[in-house]
Amino acid sequence: MIIDRLEESGRYTGVHPLFARAFRTLGRSDLSSLGEGTHTIEGDRLYLVIARSEGAGTERAVLEAHRKYIDIQFVIEGTDVIGWRPLRECAQVRQPYDAQKDVELYGEKPLSWNTVQGPVFAVYFPCDAHAPLGGTGVLRRAIIKVGI
Repeated sequence: MIIDRLEESGRYTGVHPLFARAFRTLGRSDLSSLGEGTHTIEGDRLYLVIARSEGAGTERAVLEAHRKYIDIQFVIEGTDVIGWRPLRECAQVRQPYDAQKDVELYGEKPLSWNTVQGPVFAVYFPCDAHAPLGGTGVLRRAIIKVGI
């Protein structure tokens, strides 16, 4: 897991060959004007999802993990609180892995919570179970999916 400010994203471009392009996308001046849904950046290797959701609060947020993609979470409007727990500590499968959606859900509670509000981004690797939407109110998020 990485949590930092967008202006510091250059520190992480060596972690994955597509991170530089992902962070440039999050820094676009027109990011807030993009419509909800999926926006292709580089085929299925790198794409952006704009989502508008109601926060569930920390009591109802659910841990999830992905196998094919790294998530870069960025909040355009509102403040999210995202939980984290190492995937190796998740044994209570709430929803088995769905290969088409690339997600598995877990019943454990996060070990820590982090506030994510622009210009802060959070990166979750396949070894990181994370619980987005722990904030409250309407959240407009940009989620970059980076293929591994």
